[in-house]
Amino acid sequence: MARTLSAARAKAEFAQCVRKAEGGEAVVITRHGKPVAALVSAEQVKQLERLRAAGPEAGLAGLAGGWRGSAELVAAVAGVRRSSVRRVPKRRR
Repeated sequence: MARTLSAARAKAEFAQCVRKAEGGEAVVITRHGKPVAALVSAEQVKQLERLRAAGPEAGLAGLAGGWRGSAELVAAVAGVRRSSVRRVPKRRR
C-alpha cells in the first residue's frame, strides 16, 4: 500500500520517504489533495521503463525478461502467427 503525503510533509520527512521507497513502498506526494508525483525504488522505475518500451502491442511477450532464456521466449512468442478476427454472420429476420 502506498503512503500518501503532502508535498510539504514529504519535504520535511524526505529521508524517511527515501528509506520507504528503497524498501519497496511507494510514497505518493500530493498537492492540494491531488496526487502529483510518486517516490519509488530504482528497481520499480526500471520495470516501468520496460513496460513503456514494450508498448501495448507487445502484449505479454513484451513483459518477459530478467531471467536466463527469456530472450528465446520473446522470440518464440513473437513468431507465432495470430488468427484473424472471427466474424459472426448477421442474423436473418
